[in-house]
Amino acid sequence: MTINEYQTLAMTTLNPELARKDVLINSVMGLCGESGEAIDIVKKWPAQGHELDKEHLAKELGDIAWYLAEAAYALDIPLEDVMQANIDKLKKGIRMDSRQKNR
Repeated sequence: MTINEYQTLAMTTLNPELARKDVLINSVMGLCGESGEAIDIVKKWPAQGHELDKEHLAKELGDIAWYLAEAAYALDIPLEDVMQANIDKLKKGIRMDSRQKNR
């Protein structure tokens, strides 16, 4: 499955009655909430001595992916474009970091 196929499939579960503005608000709030759930799982590992619950964390990462796809959808941007732009930004940062080290 491609990233854009994931976005298309994930958005079949979106509430069709929501306006784009409400979809965007829901997606950003969802990203915050699911990220909080993910950090709670990780926090219990070093801070409380629990085993890292990778299966539970993977499920939360899936929820984060859904909300990310929803945010891109609300902005009418293919998720692949969001991810490619991030890679381009990271590559540019790496090039800039290497130039600064050579000074």
